[in-house]
Amino acid sequence: MGDTKIILDCILVLVSIIMLWKGADWMVDSAAEIAHSFHISDLIIGLTVVAFGTSAPEFAVTISAAFSGQSEISIGNVIGSNIFNLGFILGGTAVIRPISTSPKLFNRDGFFLLVSTAIIYFMFFGIDGWTPNDDYSVIEGGILFILLIGYIIYLFGKKEPIEDVHPHSATWKTYIYFIVGLTSIVAGGHLMVTHASNVARYLGVSDWIIAVTIVAAGTSAPELATSITAAIKGRHGIALGNLIGSDLFNLLGVLGLAGIINPTMVEEEIYFSVFNLIMMVGLVLLMIRTNWRISRTEGSILVVINLIRWYFDFAS
Repeated sequence: MGDTKIILDCILVLVSIIMLWKGADWMVDSAAEIAHSFHISDLIIGLTVVAFGTSAPEFAVTISAAFSGQSEISIGNVIGSNIFNLGFILGGTAVIRPISTSPKLFNRDGFFLLVSTAIIYFMFFGIDGWTPNDDYSVIEGGILFILLIGYIIYLFGKKEPIEDVHPHSATWKTYIYFIVGLTSIVAGGHLMVTHASNVARYLGVSDWIIAVTIVAAGTSAPELATSITAAIKGRHGIALGNLIGSDLFNLLGVLGLAGIINPTMVEEEIYFSVFNLIMMVGLVLLMIRTNWRISRTEGSILVVINLIRWYFDFAS
């Protein structure tokens, strides 16, 4: 019976991979068509609609943990996923295909991500760093959520030119493909987390290692599939906008709602993760600014940094 179950788990992991990549293929093409039909750039659609969709797994895990009072998971999942996005996913995407950037992405969106991360750092730890009994309150969660709403309103209220016109206009089928693609991505990420975890347990891997590897990678699988597919198709605005936007949705939207739902004490071990995230965002901004592209070498550096971080997580 056990062998039959593990075979089924392996098959469902393969199915989840197909769902992720096919869903990403449909969503990237349809998102570009929809964006251009409304005279919205790839970058804006990547920063908002695509980013919100690919953040759905983090949203589900974090809000569920907040309702059940598991504050370490609700905060740690967001911070960990953001580091994973900027390390493995952005780095891995650039290794496969260098990503073109722009001054607008650097000055507006990247800078806003850095400021948002710094705000969370000071909300959690204050000016003097971590001290016992620091807390994350309803008011602070509400401030983060309001910042996200304001950012979205600003993006859609400020029209910007489309770099290149998509060859097709959006039809009702385009919206169907977008919804089906997004659904396939979210469901595929859920399948991967569940059944890859079962396989890992069968092989004797501990729950902690599963949490910091498979669950982190699984909830970020939609971003991975979407960004790599978009980069291969030359949709750099969607590829990079998806990751910056997803990190903003995670920090301001998901973490903001988690704080509103369940104000919590901030644990000491979260300090270094948030500090690492600030350093990672700063490094990515530097790479975005350098020659206005993220090269294969720079992508490799991001991947290696994330691998080193995982090593020290395991060692501790």
